[in-house]
Amino acid sequence: MAQAPSLGMQLLVATEGEPLAVAAAVRSQIRALDSTAVITKVSTVEAELGESMAARRFQALLLALFAALALVLAAVGIFGLMYQTVARRTHEIGVRMALGAQGGDVMGMVLRQGLLLTGIGVVLGVGGALALSRLVRGLLFGIGPADPVSYVAAVLLLGATALVACWLPARRATRVDPLVALRHE
Repeated sequence: MAQAPSLGMQLLVATEGEPLAVAAAVRSQIRALDSTAVITKVSTVEAELGESMAARRFQALLLALFAALALVLAAVGIFGLMYQTVARRTHEIGVRMALGAQGGDVMGMVLRQGLLLTGIGVVLGVGGALALSRLVRGLLFGIGPADPVSYVAAVLLLGATALVACWLPARRATRVDPLVALRHE
């Protein structure tokens, strides 16, 4: 310290047991060596590492919140599209049911249509994510930009969300009364 005085000196002490338990002894030894030394902060290495990672944790939390919001918006969009599709095709669904289509057939038709659109979106999204993954390489820690587990988890989560969003309008389509649907036209 005599060779290069600085206002921001740090002293790291390796201990056995609880690190903060030896803080008083370390302070007294420092004061014995230099009575003018000012000790402002005593903490553990874990606390310092946690503090240094706070900004990254906040960014990750913000990213997770935006991802959850995007998932909710995607689900609402799929639900709205499928609900509107079922509403517009009520007459057609009524004719199909009048001609002998079962509820399961109608549900399968609506689910297939919704999941086909979702599948196209997932394929395009995964392709775009793989193409742009090099841009986020610096934000990733512990995984690569083309981590297959992350992509599979994202596809499964989106697929499950789309299935639920399509199932509600599909269930409505199975409850179409053929007589009411035909009378409307």
